[in-house]
Amino acid sequence: MNIKLTVEYDGTNYHGWQFQANGNSVQAVLERAISTFLRTPTRVIGSGRTDAGVHALGQVVSFSTDQQLTAHRIRRALNALTPGDVTVKDVEIVADSFDARRDARSRVYEYHILNRPTRSPFLVRRAWHVHQPLHVEAMRAAIPCLLGEQDFSSFRAAGCDAAHAIRYIFRTELEQRGELLVYSIEATAFLRHMVRNIVGTLVEVGQGLRTAESFHQLLAHRDRNQAGDTAPAHGLYLVAVKY
Repeated sequence: MNIKLTVEYDGTNYHGWQFQANGNSVQAVLERAISTFLRTPTRVIGSGRTDAGVHALGQVVSFSTDQQLTAHRIRRALNALTPGDVTVKDVEIVADSFDARRDARSRVYEYHILNRPTRSPFLVRRAWHVHQPLHVEAMRAAIPCLLGEQDFSSFRAAGCDAAHAIRYIFRTELEQRGELLVYSIEATAFLRHMVRNIVGTLVEVGQGLRTAESFHQLLAHRDRNQAGDTAPAHGLYLVAVKY
């Protein structure tokens, strides 16, 4: 049987999705739970990596087993074996050919910014607190240039192991939800720290430190040094993976 899991997690206490020799990862937590349940060592495939401190509402994971199990039993067992900050939301029995990483067509991320003078004790690990007012319309005017297939070298972190910086962005939006600004982006795939680098630069537009026009020009420069600082990890969420 080939099993597809949709997993939600708070990334605060983890060194990211991928297995790490020097710290706990979400992948390691799931593999321990699945291996305990199946009583045999089991590896999982994730739809993609998330960095230390990044959260997920819809990480997709797949694994195989020769045991005959129901989706309900798998979900119930794994949620009993995982800590409270990792939840298996959904379980599906899928075709043997399904691969959570290779079959993904796009990924959707959100970045949450708390834009008010004071921090929130409830969002301290869930959103980036920016205390000065941001010019939301200027930020919105900056982002349409990201759409389509382009070279995103200006938003690519050092140490990124991707073969190239070409990515296709389907959607990019900035929504105001009360005191929260929520930046949403959907693309085929993302470079290391790409979303956080876009957001860090976009906040500079909102602060009046750069213009929407200069933001547009960054893509042509293909120079990470000309973009803004990397936004903190704790504001980023992997929302969904589409197949």
